[in-house]
This record gives sequence, C-alpha cells and structure tokens, in this order.
Amino acid sequence: MLKTNEDKLVEFSLLCTPGMPRTRRSWRVDHKGNPFVLPSIGGITLNVVAGDPAFGWAGDHVEPGVSATANAEKYNEFPNDSLQLYSCVGNSAELVSGEAKGEKGVVIGHHGGSEHVVIDFAKEVMAKMTYEDKIMIRARGQGLQLTDYPDIKLFNLEPDLLHQLSIDPLEGGKLKVPVTTMAPAQCMGSGVGDLWVASGDYDIMTSDPDTVKQYNLDRMRFGDFVALLDHDNSYGRAYKKGAVSIGIVVHSDCFLAGHGPGIATIMTCAQSLIEPVIDPGANIADILKIGNRR
Repeated sequence: MLKTNEDKLVEFSLLCTPGMPRTRRSWRVDHKGNPFVLPSIGGITLNVVAGDPAFGWAGDHVEPGVSATANAEKYNEFPNDSLQLYSCVGNSAELVSGEAKGEKGVVIGHHGGSEHVVIDFAKEVMAKMTYEDKIMIRARGQGLQLTDYPDIKLFNLEPDLLHQLSIDPLEGGKLKVPVTTMAPAQCMGSGVGDLWVASGDYDIMTSDPDTVKQYNLDRMRFGDFVALLDHDNSYGRAYKKGAVSIGIVVHSDCFLAGHGPGIATIMTCAQSLIEPVIDPGANIADILKIGNRR
C-alpha cells in the first residue's frame, strides 16, 4: 500500500443541494460555425451516469448524475467556493432530506465554470430527488501526500479511492498508474493556464477528427481516469515536456471551439515519474461499482 499522510487530513461535512440546469437563452456556435441549442450544465441528469460514454449525447458540457451547489445564484462565492475546494473525487455523499433520504452517492469530480460538484447517485434514487433536497458530503482529501514520492502531487482525491486505483511502484521512484486514455498536450484546451487546480477542470479538445481517432479520445467515459501527457498541474495547468498529469472525466464532449470532455486533476508531476498504462477498467464506476456498474 502506498504510504500517505491520510491520518493527518482534516475531514469536513459539507452541505449542498442539486443545482437546476442552466441555459444562456441564446444560440451557441460550434467550432465548424453551426449554431445549436442543446442541454448543457447542471441538473439532476436522470439518464446519464458514471461509466456511460462521454460522447454521442444530444448535449454540450453535460454533467452526469447530480450537479450540486451550495450557492446557485453566486456560485463563485461562499459557501460554494468551499464546497468546490474541499469535495474530493471518491468522497461519500448522503441525502439527508426528501423522499430518498438516507441514500448514498459518490463524488466523481467538479466542473469549473458551472462550479458544480458532480455526484453519482443510482438512477432510481435520482428519480425521487427534488431541487430542495439536501446532500451531505463527507469531504476528505485535500492535503493528501504520497510520503515516499514527494515530487508527485495529489489534489482532489479521497485516500480510500487512491488505494483502489491499482497504482504500482516502479524502479527509479516512479509510479505506474492505470488510465483508459492518454491525451497529447496539443489537445488540452479550455482551462489551460488556470493557476488553480484544487477545483474545476480543463478540457481535452476534440475538434480534430484524426487526433481523436489516433488517441481513441471518443471512447472516453464519464469517470474515466486519463493521462494528460506533457502537462504539469503542480501550480497551475501548464505545458511541460515529460510531465504527466492524471485526471477524471467529469463532463461530456462539447461542440465549442477549444472545448471537449472535462478533466478534473487528481495527480501530477513535473518530472517523468508517473508512467501511465492503458487499462480499460480504469473508471470510477468499475472500481467502486457505481454509475452504470451498480
């Protein structure tokens, strides 16, 4: 088992509610110049869950499961900023009110821009939920460190999930990390240059069909763990040759220029100490038996 400082982590209870779907009330234009009107961010998304394809939906930036907020009207302010920072991938969530009170879910990430925490609940549970229901997240993970690998930084990751990711030590102080997909640096788009990686995400651009085919980007699923090649997220989202970052798919493919499936960071290293290896089962739904694997 990887050694960590998890016994020193601070653990919070965080209260939030499902956030209504949002709209701009105007046409949007895709990277080919075509206008469109489609479902997008937010909502209790009844038919889209972790493990489902991130491509092929009649939607743009679709968030699977429940999009949670602590301040829908001022989503960049308190207390929603705290919810975004402290909620980590793999944290447990529980409905504490409403018809489905007592049912459990799992945080699968957070989406910048909408500032939603994305939570997976069973479809039959979501069918009972309302936008007045309260969700309590047991938040733990920010500040997590790999004590034997100080150059590899962790963000937004529940320690229990870390130990289920089948990460193996290699010679030379490296770690072998299973991923479903390896995205080349040139595909990283919206969110590049953001100095803050302890919440939010950034997008893998899918506007070039040849690159999508070469790297099998269109096979990504919600909840996939993916490798971002030559990208360092240590102190912001930046290109650096030899660096590797690992993240999780939190929203669907997009039609806008510079956009695509959203990736929330969980691990990064400025040096070549993370060795990603392809594993089709490297998805939070497969690992935790949630989403479409329930």
